[in-house]
Amino acid sequence: MRRLLFAVIVSLISMSAIAKPPIIIVLGDSISAGYGIEVDEGWVALLQKKLLEAKINYNISNASISGDTSAGGLARIDPLLTAHKPAIVLLQLGANDGLRGLSPVQMKSNLSEIVHRAQKAGAKVILLGMKIPPNYGKRYIDMFYNVYPQLAKELNIPFVPFLLEDVALNKDLMQADGLHPNAKAQPILANKIEPYLFPLLK
Repeated sequence: MRRLLFAVIVSLISMSAIAKPPIIIVLGDSISAGYGIEVDEGWVALLQKKLLEAKINYNISNASISGDTSAGGLARIDPLLTAHKPAIVLLQLGANDGLRGLSPVQMKSNLSEIVHRAQKAGAKVILLGMKIPPNYGKRYIDMFYNVYPQLAKELNIPFVPFLLEDVALNKDLMQADGLHPNAKAQPILANKIEPYLFPLLK
């Protein structure tokens, strides 16, 4: 009787573990948090919808915070990894480092450490590249943007070139502040990430 009861409990625990979908964490700033739009209009929500439509059993947890920097992400990554045990981390940070004129060298160090901690916890990482407005000067802009491809190459991780590539210069797709994509732009962002993410899920 005891053996039967034990077998049933083990079976239920196993079924529970199987039924729980793997987690994808989005660690980002306002671009991923959906600043200025409804949450269900954001690219993160649209990407989750794509997963459901493709019958890919993963849940996305959006841990993005408007205004966050690479240092902020580094300070938050350990609790997120412990709480969610993600299979994948979509890392979209750095834009606010650039807008504040912070050191690209330090930004690279912070992003690198986030990647290392995520990988140590068993997660794969996709790096989402960002750019900043041209008024920061060519030297700083080049140093800033080069962080992303350099880091992706050094750590051998997938890299999505400038996430807002087809959006940032189109006024119809940007909010009035010129920094944040509007609701119409969100499907474009989701479509840009999809070919990098989906191959890791199959």
